[in-house]
Amino acid sequence: MRQLTGGILLALAVTACKTTAPVVQQTPPQPVILTLGTKAFTTDDFFQSFTKNQFSSDSAQRTDVKNYFDLYTNLKLKVLAAEAEGRDTTEAFREEMNTYRNQLAQSYLTDKVLVESIAAEAYQRMQEEINASHILVPVTEDAAPTDTLAAYQKALDIRKQALAGTDFAQLAQDNSQDRQTAANGGNLGYFTAFSLVYPVETAAYNTPVGQVSMPIRTRSGYHLIKVNDRRPSRGKLRVAHILVRLSPSADEAGQKAAQDRIDAAYARLQKGESFEAVCQAVSDDITSRANGGLLPAFETGRQVPSFEQAAYTLTKPGDVSKPVRTNYGWHIIKLIERKGLEPYADLAPSLRQRVMTDTRADVLRQATVQRLKKEYPVLEEKATVEKVLAKADSSLLRGQWRYPEPLEPALQSKSLFAVSGKPVTVNQFFDYVRQKQQPQRNPALAPAAPVASVTGSPAIAMRRLLDRFEGDQLMATEEANLDKKSPEFRSLLNEIRDGVLLSQVMEQNVWERSMTDSTGQRQYFDQNAEKYRFPERAAATIIVAQNDDLLKQARQMLSGKPPYQLKRSAADLTYDSNQTMLTPKQRETLYDVLVTMARNPEYVVEVSGAHDAAERDSVSAGRIRAVVSYLQKSGVPLNRIAEKDYQGAPPRRAADAPKDASAQRRVSFQYFSNDKADIAKVLNSRQPSSSADPAVTITEGIFAQGINPYLDSIDQWKEGTTTFNRAGKAVSVTINRVEPARAKTFAEARGAVINDYQALLEKQWLAQLRQKYPVKVNEDEIRKLGK
Repeated sequence: MRQLTGGILLALAVTACKTTAPVVQQTPPQPVILTLGTKAFTTDDFFQSFTKNQFSSDSAQRTDVKNYFDLYTNLKLKVLAAEAEGRDTTEAFREEMNTYRNQLAQSYLTDKVLVESIAAEAYQRMQEEINASHILVPVTEDAAPTDTLAAYQKALDIRKQALAGTDFAQLAQDNSQDRQTAANGGNLGYFTAFSLVYPVETAAYNTPVGQVSMPIRTRSGYHLIKVNDRRPSRGKLRVAHILVRLSPSADEAGQKAAQDRIDAAYARLQKGESFEAVCQAVSDDITSRANGGLLPAFETGRQVPSFEQAAYTLTKPGDVSKPVRTNYGWHIIKLIERKGLEPYADLAPSLRQRVMTDTRADVLRQATVQRLKKEYPVLEEKATVEKVLAKADSSLLRGQWRYPEPLEPALQSKSLFAVSGKPVTVNQFFDYVRQKQQPQRNPALAPAAPVASVTGSPAIAMRRLLDRFEGDQLMATEEANLDKKSPEFRSLLNEIRDGVLLSQVMEQNVWERSMTDSTGQRQYFDQNAEKYRFPERAAATIIVAQNDDLLKQARQMLSGKPPYQLKRSAADLTYDSNQTMLTPKQRETLYDVLVTMARNPEYVVEVSGAHDAAERDSVSAGRIRAVVSYLQKSGVPLNRIAEKDYQGAPPRRAADAPKDASAQRRVSFQYFSNDKADIAKVLNSRQPSSSADPAVTITEGIFAQGINPYLDSIDQWKEGTTTFNRAGKAVSVTINRVEPARAKTFAEARGAVINDYQALLEKQWLAQLRQKYPVKVNEDEIRKLGK
């Protein structure tokens, strides 16, 4: 309901403006363009604000100098009112501004040119996929120099053997401490940018096929990289899958049962059953099963190799693989979409973000620290540093280091180093160590596995933390000086400040009052009733489909009264003879029904039960009661559950053939919905995502002329259904009733009334402010800018 003028929006959103506004160089004293009471605003201040407005990405906010000057004046009047109330002196305001300042400063502390360079490098690498193997010689990042040198020499010796002709795979099996790859000869498979830590990725892309890199240092140790192959990027895939889970420890009977299930599912597909139906009936992947097994798009190196290889073998959308075994179990894969690498202009924003969040961020930070060291000299107190490093012991490598308080006199509050002449004390550093220390990790194990025996050097670990602390202090110093160094930063921060104050006083004087003053709203409505009228409108349902067949399906599903049958089901529950109580496995199956009902609040589930000829008629009713009771206790209300008791066998379904007694002993589930939009969702989930437009849209509402182009194309509105084709789409428009033009009631107009009442309150408030702070305008300065 809260409406902001263009000037206010500019103040709040100015940080999104990416174009650097030119700074006008003025010779003091600067010309004053506006005076409010006793406070003067310079031409330079106004011109910078106006220029940002002109470069705003929102063209609707752009205006000429004269109109923008009025918005600027109103903004400054409101900020003056906030300052007069002391809003800029509160602790809450200072905390909020510190948060904004820290966020804004990050973009000034990062080398944007370097970010762009690394992002462009990543994009170039993404056009090629590398197959490489590696050998890891582990050494902790805090290892003593002798241990580090020994690891490096060992890596060199292994490389020498590889260059002399020893099989690299055998060397990896014998020497590599990467337990995930050593057994298969160190092979990393195919990968592309962002798949590995940056130094290893760089070595792989810079090493010719068949060659072995020099040792590459990472936090895990030294790596040798052998490049086996290169190929052009295969792009991204979107696939759906059917999963039959199989535990790695499954016995022979369990393995056979899993393979029989996947083979049976594949046979159903070969006979013509839809992939979605088989997926819903068979797949153990509860996350994707509800939408036909659809998985997020992926590129090389993002899936397990066997799954990825099978997926990329599929050539045309709709192709289905034979069953594929992975460490998760058995999969059947269906290709939905294949697309190449997007242009750099499209990927650049996400690439920049990835560059600043993956291991490349270390390169960016180091570049910033090196730049700042040249600007702000760091002078260490060597004697104090030596005493500090000597305080490190093995507890630091376990992440448990503490220091006695108070410190001994030789260290208490002593300067450890100075940044540009400002001292930083030992106490500050020790507090930093206590917060930042972490247990040492074994590089040969998974990242989360703690080290059983510590092998690093405590002094080197302390030195590494000190280097990090010095870098943090350098960046804090730079951030503190940004106001002086960068006119653009200072200007943006001032506008954020104005925006925060503006929001507070608008809340008090306009927004909250307009929302709560029901008497004022009603009075404004009565005085301006003619403004609030409905034109002639049609209550209609509009279906737009990609083709006539989809339109026909949608109309058939919408026929009749709600709830509408969605032709979507959950897996059946099957029973032993005369069984009615739920087993743990059946409850697990019902969990999918609970998830579906929770995600779709307009769904109704039909629970239908049946029994075989040898069972009593009451058995099917007992099965239904047990299921319904479980659903109710799990949060599904009774008004969202429909029951159907078939007594004997239920209607025969293709999936049941050949029919036997066990197939008759079951509870089945069918979904219905009271929301027509759910019909569109179900139909869209069955279509390949080959375009950004959905296959079917269903829009329902009350429309005036000019709101919906398909409704507008009907010359004379009257009740009934009209079908036609337009712009390659099949369209159905059903008009349920036509409402003539009429005046709105207060309840119907209330939203618009509040908006208009806000504008009135703001106008009245500004009139009061202009009396309190007389406005004096330098017309000569405005004319100069207007030229």
